[in-house]
Amino acid sequence: MANLSTLVGCIAIIFFTVVAPASSATHSVEWSLGKDYSSLATGKPYAIGDTIVFNYGAGHTVDEVSESDYKSCTLGNSISSDSSGTTSIALKTAGSHYFICAIPGHCAGGMKLSVYVGAEASSDGGGDSGDGTTPKTTPSPTVEGRKAAPSASATAMLKPFKALVLTCVAALLYALALS
Repeated sequence: MANLSTLVGCIAIIFFTVVAPASSATHSVEWSLGKDYSSLATGKPYAIGDTIVFNYGAGHTVDEVSESDYKSCTLGNSISSDSSGTTSIALKTAGSHYFICAIPGHCAGGMKLSVYVGAEASSDGGGDSGDGTTPKTTPSPTVEGRKAAPSASATAMLKPFKALVLTCVAALLYALALS
């Protein structure tokens, strides 16, 4: 009887580990003049639920703007604006999001970032599903209109797998202790 309840418990733990949604990510941005934001355009998919944290000194802002204001560095029409030195932006909607520094000359000097937010992070982690379909990838952010190649997150695939392996090992040790 003890082995049956242990087996049922292990199956429940494995089930909830595998179907649990992937956790959201926090992306840090050091926001200043003279920075090359193209490094944010490679290997960092953004998903609903992620957060971008802009860190910067005095004399800068983080303004979310429309695509046209982003492209032309137009100031004064911000969707949101902050100048606290640490700005956290929760990515709640899919699609492109545009950020600039609204201090005159800073956007034109390169303080602008565009990110593409895909759907919510999935727990399947990408990879070939074996059904002939191509795995989904979240598009990467763009900088100055240049788009990086999409990339699947290996980390998203490893987290559920590691949890599954650890759960199985713990369940086996528990079952051995009971017998």
